[in-house]
Amino acid sequence: MRKKQKKETENQEAAYCSAKVSWIAFAILCVMAFIALVPLLWIFISSFKVEAEVIQAGGFLYLPKTWTLDNFKSLLSFSNKQLPVYYWFVNSIIVSGTQTVLAVIVYSMSAYAYAKLHFKGRDVIFLTIMFLSSFPAITNIIPLYKMMHSLHWLNQLIALIVPGLAGVSNIFLIRQFMMAIPDVILESARIDGAGEIHIFRKIVLPNCKPILIAVGLFTFTGSWNDFLWPSIAINNLDRLPLTAGLQLAKGVYGNKVPQMSAIATVAIVLMIILYLFTQKYFVRGISLSSGVKG
Repeated sequence: MRKKQKKETENQEAAYCSAKVSWIAFAILCVMAFIALVPLLWIFISSFKVEAEVIQAGGFLYLPKTWTLDNFKSLLSFSNKQLPVYYWFVNSIIVSGTQTVLAVIVYSMSAYAYAKLHFKGRDVIFLTIMFLSSFPAITNIIPLYKMMHSLHWLNQLIALIVPGLAGVSNIFLIRQFMMAIPDVILESARIDGAGEIHIFRKIVLPNCKPILIAVGLFTFTGSWNDFLWPSIAINNLDRLPLTAGLQLAKGVYGNKVPQMSAIATVAIVLMIILYLFTQKYFVRGISLSSGVKG
């Protein structure tokens, strides 16, 4: 009887400690989330203020006395030849969207080859490209620029799309996810006469939907936020993507916080909407723990 009571007491203490740890972890995450959200809230609120309000009290987190859309109107006006934001936004959509679609196709096919196909030197090749991907990306800038110049792709959107199709880390993520698919399922399909393309399309891809969406989101975000390479490869004002155009906006608006906040809001709002619609698949994909339904 005493042993049973002692065990119940230990279980209650363990449950209490677990609940306490959970609350502490929750509090820490709330603080971290608040710290991450403050800059975004500051930018969003400042974009609807007049400049005088931003100067007062340092322009911190307080609602505008007078809400205004003038910052967005002047920024998005077709007559604004210094900052053709419409062209930048469309360019970013084209580059990021095209690169995401092509990248998911290339990554998934490469991952399938490294995970489920057997050919000589497979593991050596994979480990080699994994090793090469550990070098800083900045070391590739000059060779990449020379390649784009030789192909006559400089100042073309294709120069921003093609280099992004070599994401080894994303291939690794998809490969690890595909490794969880039982080989017996694929072998059964091969015995029934299915080819590799049919197996890839009908069996592998449907089971890899979460990780493909997560990788697509990674690719779109990376392409959308890329600043250095577009600034080097594109010199034509009308062909710049939105993120690279922010630097020019800084030169035009100087220290005018409301206008700079407005263009920053335009740059991040699409990413927020995209994440809200894909967060379920994003979490499932990066966990790499989803079971394969057979």
